[in-house]
Amino acid sequence: MTQKAFKFGFLSGNALKLIACAAMLCDHAGVMLFPKCMLLRIIGRIAFPIFAFMIAEGCRYTRNKLRYFLTVLTCGIVFQAVYSVLQPDNTYLNIFLTFSCSILMVYLLGYVKRVCFSKEETYLKKVLSVSLFCMVMLSVYFFNRLLTLDYGFLGSMIPVLVSAFCFDEKTDCPAWLRRLDAAWMHVLCLAVGVFVMVAYRGGIRLFALLAVPLLLLYSGKRGKKKMKLFFYAFYPAHLVVLWLIGMAMQYFAG
Repeated sequence: MTQKAFKFGFLSGNALKLIACAAMLCDHAGVMLFPKCMLLRIIGRIAFPIFAFMIAEGCRYTRNKLRYFLTVLTCGIVFQAVYSVLQPDNTYLNIFLTFSCSILMVYLLGYVKRVCFSKEETYLKKVLSVSLFCMVMLSVYFFNRLLTLDYGFLGSMIPVLVSAFCFDEKTDCPAWLRRLDAAWMHVLCLAVGVFVMVAYRGGIRLFALLAVPLLLLYSGKRGKKKMKLFFYAFYPAHLVVLWLIGMAMQYFAG
């Protein structure tokens, strides 16, 4: 993965995702089993910013962009069916569908940057590329108004903000701008996005900013073991387990 990491970073991408999984487990345990335990919900706030940051990393370094998008989207559709059974009163679309929108916008933003910084592309094509991105972004906004994404439209924009200063080798941007393609800038963009999101939504979401210090420890490496399947499976698996525990608690309590 990226070499644009912090000098003293020691947490791999896998380590950060495991921390986020543990935080998400605490959050959902608080929702499904211990609704009066606010500490579990507070711990759970750090999960989303970490996952959002790693989604941006995945968009940048995946070898097959289409497969990455379709994998996340397919998981979102399948997991939504599970989510609907376990929490039928919750009308939010799951986080995989939120990140599917994010991935689409990140890819389009990358295309816009390549076109707009190219000296060979026409002015018309540059305008059309920017217009296309704006149209897709507005589509995600209205889609969220209609069906409500988990973490909302602002949440879907966090990976896009993290990717704002990411430039691939095909992007002919100025040298001073390319120097901003650094770990500190990516985390800063995330922090700004998370701050706007939590300021808008309020409540305990403010604790999501606690994820920023963890991201400052990112080593820029994926980790020695391939854990992709584990991370995809963890989301529905932990919900099922918590649901079963909840059913058992109700059975023995009644």
